[in-house]
Amino acid sequence: MRLIHTSDWHLGQTLHGQERDYEHACFLAWLLERLEEQRPDALLIAGDIFDTVNPPLKAQERLYDFIVSAHERLPRLQILMIAGNHDSGARIELPAPLMKRLNTHAIGRIHWSTDGHLEHSRLLLPLTNTQGEIAAWCLALPFLRPAEVTSRDNNGDDYLTGIQQVHAALVAAAQTQRQPGQALLAMSHAHMTGGTVSADSERNIVIGSAETLPASLFPATIGYVALGHLHKPQRVGGQERIRYSGSPLPLSFAEEHYTHQILLVTLAGEHLHSVESLPVPRAVDMHRIGPEPLADVLHQLEALPSLDLPRERQPWLEVRIRLDEPLPDLRQQIENALQGKSCRLVRIASEYAGRSHDENETPLCGLEQISPQDLFSRAWVERFGNSPDTQALEDFASLLQQVELDRVTPDRVAPDREKAR
Repeated sequence: MRLIHTSDWHLGQTLHGQERDYEHACFLAWLLERLEEQRPDALLIAGDIFDTVNPPLKAQERLYDFIVSAHERLPRLQILMIAGNHDSGARIELPAPLMKRLNTHAIGRIHWSTDGHLEHSRLLLPLTNTQGEIAAWCLALPFLRPAEVTSRDNNGDDYLTGIQQVHAALVAAAQTQRQPGQALLAMSHAHMTGGTVSADSERNIVIGSAETLPASLFPATIGYVALGHLHKPQRVGGQERIRYSGSPLPLSFAEEHYTHQILLVTLAGEHLHSVESLPVPRAVDMHRIGPEPLADVLHQLEALPSLDLPRERQPWLEVRIRLDEPLPDLRQQIENALQGKSCRLVRIASEYAGRSHDENETPLCGLEQISPQDLFSRAWVERFGNSPDTQALEDFASLLQQVELDRVTPDRVAPDREKAR
């Protein structure tokens, strides 16, 4: 059995206020070509399909047009996708009945029965081979929000325990369901212990001290684990079978040097045979200049090529400068150096005597670049004169998770689970 593992498409994402629809369109067109070329049995999309819980209409059209096109070209292809922490689980599942007709399964949330048991049947998806026989079972685990696996009363303190219970129940169900020779796969959107994070673009997704999840959640009987959330391709704990495919696009300038890829996974019976990286071509380049003194930065800007490119293909540019004091004409000097250059300036960042500052004169820098945790910490310092302690940060993270969950999943299931217990 052959699979393609991808994740973190972040359709609808903007880069400092500039939309990136052209880049996403290029990636999806390229992915369709790879699907036709490789003829996999299944495509796995491990969460963060959209960049926000309320994605723009164009982003939704991109996803559903892709699914229809993939089904038209490859009617046997099975598409499995789960919601990530950026997604609304309810939104991902809304068109699920229609998507099933296109051989596509969308899992946005977990559900509990009235007696408090995990409804594992909807999370355990059969995968067929070219002969139409079930060759594998996929354990589909969307991002698990604290209120889905814990009660309101304990403030999320047993989040990790709840996660472990969900995994244990689903693995046990899969072991019972599968027949000899059939592989077990898992697809999950989570931050695993030891994973390398991109600070500029990856949002904290868990609360309190339960910052990462252990690889032991996926026992050796699971032949391959397709992970989403971390944008840098990587193995978990050095294990070949537990992998982040990484994002297909650089989602911030901090990711410009990553290898962006999808993974072609081959299984031989129950076991992993091979994993091959298929690098994603970059439709639009990203350039980061600095941090260096202004004179050096201006020299580098003037040396940029003057290419005749359509605007949607012009590289994104971030400029970082070291200054002794603020310069009122800084932006003007930078724009003068960029005259006739084929690039799109989206950010100017200045450093003054060891501290960083985003130039407000660059209108594309705004609150979207500041995380809620940073805003909370800044407000705390202004109010109390010192940084918030660990307990305050944990309480805020718990509250933030609760607000986000109430916003995107109003039909809560965890309280019913507690009543059933």
